Amino acid sequence: MSPASNAPAVAAVDWGTTRMRVWLIDKDGKVLAERRGDDGLITAQQKGFSALLEGHLAAMGAPDALPVIICGMAGSRQGWLEAPYVSVPSPIGAILGGAARVPGQSRDIRIVPGLAQRLADAPDVMRGEETQLAGAGLPAKGRQLVCMPGTHSKWVLVEDGAVAGFGTWPTGELFSVLAAHSILRHSLGEHPKPVTADNPFFRRWCETALAEGGDVTSKLFSIRAAGLLQDLRPDDAAACLSGLLIGGEIASANRRYDAGAVPVVLIASGSLATLYGEALGLAGLGVRTVDADEAVRAGLVEAARENGMIARIGVAR
Repeated sequence: MSPASNAPAVAAVDWGTTRMRVWLIDKDGKVLAERRGDDGLITAQQKGFSALLEGHLAAMGAPDALPVIICGMAGSRQGWLEAPYVSVPSPIGAILGGAARVPGQSRDIRIVPGLAQRLADAPDVMRGEETQLAGAGLPAKGRQLVCMPGTHSKWVLVEDGAVAGFGTWPTGELFSVLAAHSILRHSLGEHPKPVTADNPFFRRWCETALAEGGDVTSKLFSIRAAGLLQDLRPDDAAACLSGLLIGGEIASANRRYDAGAVPVVLIASGSLATLYGEALGLAGLGVRTVDADEAVRAGLVEAARENGMIARIGVAR
């Protein structure tokens, strides 16, 4: 193997609201170096996007002319450059190929656009998840239903390699708001332990939400009542709330997209992958899990190829 084969061909960046991940990638898509930090959108607005990026690249020893492909909130209206939304339906490859170039930079820096669903009765947007879709290894043909859990969980319908539609369930945000700013804060306490999928309260309350078709609002106060009448512990109260909200999300998405028709592709990492895998199983749905970190990285590599930053394997430049 020649030394040049180990040289970086592109820098790939996943730039979120609070976190930033940078990888140096060679021409074959192999990761050569990685950095992670808290330099997300909020920090970058104060310190400057270019300065932060160049600082990370310099620390990684990246060449001055190395091109950069970015996904996530750096392309939002509040970000470095607003990468205009691509309207769905749209082929995933066409989405990646529409990356917007950041002007006034010494190197080629491009930001992958997000997606917009412009239905009058179901408007929706996403940024960053489109890149995970591209790296999830979805078949070119057929119907796929993808679940990407998080602060704002996304469910995406993909048909023959094109995003046909999607929906957002702000499950993670609801958990945070209810835990800190509602009557349930007295039940959960200030610092409940992370919820685990083997907690019987998580399973029971998830099954309740699934059985009732996602109607969770009528059950929320029962968590408070259980603390008062049944000595429900704070950690178990957190498990109840998590199970209720995740079960409600899955029941609602199942109604909208007929999830039982095909296995759900779950793009997630860590505890979210475990919790949603358990909940989807309780719903009787087949699941194929894809690691979210690997998916976004693979999607960025694909975006670099779609924009001519690196050649496709086996194709001369």
